[in-house]
Amino acid sequence: MDFNLSTEELALKDDFRAYAERYFSRANVRQWQRDGGLPDDVCKAFINEYLGHASLLGDASGGGSLLAQVIATEEVSRVAGASLPFSSDIMNLRIMNKFAGSSKSMHDMLETYRETGRLAFALAVSEPSAGSDTMAMRTTVSAQGESYVLKGSKTFVANGEFAPFVMVAAVEPDVASDGYPTLSFWMVPRNSEGLNAYPIGKIGQKIVPFADIVFDDVRLEPSFRLQGEGKAGFPQLFHLLEIGRVMVCAQSLGMAQAAMEDAVSYARNRMAFGKNIASFQQIEQMLVDMEVKIVNMRSLVYRAAWAFDHDSSDKRLLVAMAKRYVPRAATEVASDALQVLGGRGYTENERVGSIWQDCRGNQIAEGTDQIMIHIAGPLLMESYDAS
Repeated sequence: MDFNLSTEELALKDDFRAYAERYFSRANVRQWQRDGGLPDDVCKAFINEYLGHASLLGDASGGGSLLAQVIATEEVSRVAGASLPFSSDIMNLRIMNKFAGSSKSMHDMLETYRETGRLAFALAVSEPSAGSDTMAMRTTVSAQGESYVLKGSKTFVANGEFAPFVMVAAVEPDVASDGYPTLSFWMVPRNSEGLNAYPIGKIGQKIVPFADIVFDDVRLEPSFRLQGEGKAGFPQLFHLLEIGRVMVCAQSLGMAQAAMEDAVSYARNRMAFGKNIASFQQIEQMLVDMEVKIVNMRSLVYRAAWAFDHDSSDKRLLVAMAKRYVPRAATEVASDALQVLGGRGYTENERVGSIWQDCRGNQIAEGTDQIMIHIAGPLLMESYDAS
């Protein structure tokens, strides 16, 4: 089995690392965490780099190699040592592409993103009572005369306070369904009457601002509905969310690698009792165990991405196992890195603390550790039945 990346994948990795090193100095990352966002030139440079590798990555609307997207995300996260909006932006465009297809709305959003690196819409799916249980969604759209009325609320909407539009998932209780609630997506202007967004204060992932959004009888024009080619509903959304889980794992892997590099550097240079602490057996054991986790993480994430690219029969199981293992292992690596740095690791002078906070959030984002067991368990049993 060949574990080496292809020449094209290695070039992509090098280019995204060079991009990240150009912009994501530690001082810049700290400032952008305080600002709650990235500057325009950083976003524009990212999409330029992305489109420069379109043969591998696709055109940002879907398609392309998921493994290549994992490699790019891992490398940027590794340099930045922070959660960034790029992978979720691409994921949101994938979802829009599925539900809007070749519509003018999709074309306009994609062109804006390609030109600016800024996504012109925020995706609103999760709800206060429908996070893990997506089909418990209570936000509804009902026809009233020649228009529609949107009622409900969404939570953890990335960039929900600032994006010009909100792409809202809602159920249509008045429309017949075939086993699943009827799901539709609507592109709603953020300045619509009855739409109110409120910031969510988080302990980590500061570069990506989140919001709660309330829809109080928001009037929708029929043209706001996103309609793609063919039928798209909850099953198609669940499929796309699995891709999002792989990208969260890639981000976690990159941040864990950043924490590991900081721990190794500190252990080599920190002197105690007349020697550097890297020679102490307990520190050696911590570093070795951290590296084992990183190697396992990378193997599982890459395999899950490869399985998706090749439509392998075990792709759903691999994704669930990766999402169960990788963010948690990344949090453990970051925690141990903080311990290696001692008191210094607990200060804002070092980044391992904020890496830990960002990794910890990924144990919840895109499906909690516990939900991944709920998904993986039956798939695991099926895989043994088939063997």
